[in-house]
Amino acid sequence: MPLKSSDENRTSSAFSSKLSPEADLCVGLGIVSVVLLSVVGNGLVLVICYRKRKKMSGSELLCINLAVVDFLCCVCFYPFSIVSSFHHVWLGGNITCIYYGLGCYIFGLCGMFTITAISIIRYLKTCYSLAHSFWLKATNIRLLCCVIWLVSAVWSSFPLFGWGEYVPEPYGLSCTVAWRGYHTSTKDAFYVICSFVCFTLVPALFIVVSQCSILYKVSRFSCELSAKGIRNNLRHAEKRISMMFFCISFGFVIAWAPYAVVSFLFIFHKEPRYMAPEGFVLPALFAKSSHIYNPFIYFYFNKTFQQELRRLLLASYHKLTGNRVGVHISTSQQAPHPIHIQLQERGCAQRTNFAVSHCRPNEIHRGSHSRQLFACWESAAKDAQAIKDKEQNTDCQAVSM
Repeated sequence: MPLKSSDENRTSSAFSSKLSPEADLCVGLGIVSVVLLSVVGNGLVLVICYRKRKKMSGSELLCINLAVVDFLCCVCFYPFSIVSSFHHVWLGGNITCIYYGLGCYIFGLCGMFTITAISIIRYLKTCYSLAHSFWLKATNIRLLCCVIWLVSAVWSSFPLFGWGEYVPEPYGLSCTVAWRGYHTSTKDAFYVICSFVCFTLVPALFIVVSQCSILYKVSRFSCELSAKGIRNNLRHAEKRISMMFFCISFGFVIAWAPYAVVSFLFIFHKEPRYMAPEGFVLPALFAKSSHIYNPFIYFYFNKTFQQELRRLLLASYHKLTGNRVGVHISTSQQAPHPIHIQLQERGCAQRTNFAVSHCRPNEIHRGSHSRQLFACWESAAKDAQAIKDKEQNTDCQAVSM
């Protein structure tokens, strides 16, 4: 019994927050901001990609995959950390900790592999566009996305079978891989080292080398064209796209680099208190901010996204305001057409068959059916009626003559 009670106390202390209540509140509000910005930004990216799905290239599917990763991670997992921050303790115990750690690790690996694939594909398209064009088709990109999700899910599930473990973070309000498991067993040490070398360090090196090579290639090509006096709009577009993917890739690496360094240092310290809890929470929050950058980068560098966003906002505005052109039904039998659109021009007394004016909705009964149409503003109706009466008087005078 004493041993059981000590284990329970150790477990409860692991899931309790090591921060002050004010710091917990700030952490919770910070994650709320990340979630809101990420959901709005990545949601707009997904909606725009759905609207232009028939015109998308194969490489853009990786951008969609990255937006899906950021969107779902913020929706499915970060609310647990938000609620726990406001309650000053991790809620749900070990079950929710495993769920949170497993899900965040899967989506983190998916994000890392997706950006690595984007960097490599951009490198192949820029430097070896003809030799590797077959591998860049949409079908192969879809297959690559499936492989990314499969590898991430398989590797993240190893702790469920004894290779590693998901435990609370040192500050108590989040869960991740037990990096200190390096000291517990050979299997845990193997999993931790492979996670850092094969799934963190190697992808980061691929990203850095690929993006630097792309920038060097594009800059050299641009300088050669400028030296020859050739002005080409295509090279400006290529530089813009290269800068967009450069910002996406390095933004992800820079956001996760502090957390990776702190976790790597945590491996070689058996004592969990070699660093203050704030030293862990700040890199963790900075890593979560990586979900925010990409939508703003898309909308800044990609003119197609800018145009689609304007169209989407205009369409939403018109739906909300109900902006329509009004029509007026004429019940006179002498009119050649049953529907007239009235146009008013300042200083013009010429009679026209069609006119446009600001209108307001009104119920007009025609026969036994009732339809909601748009009758013209009161001043326009009076002017139209005066013109009509004048024309009828003119017709009567012509008949009498």
